[in-house]
Amino acid sequence: MSETFVIDIWSDVVCPFCYLGSRQLTAALERFEHREDVTLRHRAFELDPRAQFAYDRPLAELVAAKYAMPVAQVHTMHERLENNAHALGMTWSLDTAKPTNTFDAHRVIALASSQGLGDEASERLFRAYFCEGELVSDHQRLSGLAGEVGVSDVDGLWESDAFAVEVRADEAAAQELGVTGVPCFLMDSKFMVSGAQGTEQILDVLQRAWARRAA
Repeated sequence: MSETFVIDIWSDVVCPFCYLGSRQLTAALERFEHREDVTLRHRAFELDPRAQFAYDRPLAELVAAKYAMPVAQVHTMHERLENNAHALGMTWSLDTAKPTNTFDAHRVIALASSQGLGDEASERLFRAYFCEGELVSDHQRLSGLAGEVGVSDVDGLWESDAFAVEVRADEAAAQELGVTGVPCFLMDSKFMVSGAQGTEQILDVLQRAWARRAA
């Protein structure tokens, strides 16, 4: 079977469930016997296209205001997310996370993908936001973070609108498919997993998608 098995991944670099789901997908692929035939294609999705580039309030307060809940409840939710991340080998710091607009971060991932480094760039930006308290809309930091994983010509993005069309196309494709939340994994254009469903569930869908194409 020569045709590549593609997993389209719609996600946002400030979405906690996207980072959890990314790690779950990685764990599932490590156990998938056809891993060498799988290609990941990173697709842009902005949780809030109208997000500001910087806020003067911490993430917990912004979430509390958005969903009309006590800040203490948000802290409890964040602690649960941090525990889930720890179980997947990550150390998050949601207290220091800097919510921001992610459009340019998606442009960086699109550029990285054009150089065969989409997986590396996506992981690096996730880690920068969730673990290191980086502002992932700052052009200088985006250039530095992308450079760490080998992406070239990042500074050129800030002098043009390069890859803006690709980002908008990804978002339009998600809308056409009815994707309203992320992460969303579309496997071989046939099977979809929405949310961080867990390693076992993702592996099960992987295997079913492979069986369908091999039938």
